Amino acid sequence: MALPHGTMVPIGGTRGTIIGSNAVCALSMIVWAAGFPAADFLLQTWDPLALIAVRFALATLILVPVWMLLEGPRAFLDARWGRGTIVGGIGFGLGAYLFLLGQSVSDAVTVSIVASAMPAIGAVFEVVLDGRKLRPAFVLGIALAVLGGLVATGAVSDRGSTGLGAALALVSVVFFAWGSRAAVREFPELSTIGQTTITLGGGAIFLVLILLAALGLGWAGTVAVPVNATQVVYLVYFALGAMALSQLFWIMGVGRLGVALAAIHINAVPFYVMLLIVASGGSWNGMQALGALLVGLGVVVAQHRTRRADVI
Repeated sequence: MALPHGTMVPIGGTRGTIIGSNAVCALSMIVWAAGFPAADFLLQTWDPLALIAVRFALATLILVPVWMLLEGPRAFLDARWGRGTIVGGIGFGLGAYLFLLGQSVSDAVTVSIVASAMPAIGAVFEVVLDGRKLRPAFVLGIALAVLGGLVATGAVSDRGSTGLGAALALVSVVFFAWGSRAAVREFPELSTIGQTTITLGGGAIFLVLILLAALGLGWAGTVAVPVNATQVVYLVYFALGAMALSQLFWIMGVGRLGVALAAIHINAVPFYVMLLIVASGGSWNGMQALGALLVGLGVVVAQHRTRRADVI
């Protein structure tokens, strides 16, 4: 029997359920990781605000008809779009813009290092807002996962992550953690595709309005050169793969595990990026492989079984 939408699986749930939930989270991160190179390419000519607004708009244009096809127009029309715009606009829209802006003024390595703070921030939200309690195993798992992320990105050597880009990314992670929790908590009546669409759609509405206002005031640009076929390919994946599909898997994982446990998988993103580089003819990086091993160990340790739903 399927779980109610927005219901977290207790860590003491069935082995198959836990493995499946983690597989969904890992798949989300793999698809998201493939968007980092696309973002680097597009940011060479696109204004960050214009790029993120178009990304959300394209993702929404695909998700809305899919949602209506699967569940009917009434599900779309009856959805609480006002609340969805608030949650999606602040949590995902503003969060994604600050993350992309941080990447544009620093680099992908810096923001991916900062993203390793996501599990800890997610845990704070669940402890403060949901009254859940931390287990020593969870804290140890978080520490191992964060260490793995730092090793994988090279932050334990001489490549520290400081400056404006890191600060923007950190604020972004806070918004994203809040939005991820709110997406499943605020809309329990919706399916996963509904929760994903209403929050990304809300983010699109928020970002497009901000972009139009910024353009009117002369505070933002769009794209520095005419859009060519190569940009279209990168933009389509950046919006539909690394955003729409990745977010669908992510919301599903958060609904099953909770934002704190699901977020541990973010620390493996540098390893997935490395695999993509190797698949494209690049060289293997032993430190990133070691980092991925630590992240995997952290996931296992953090999810050491407990049958209490009020404990992380």
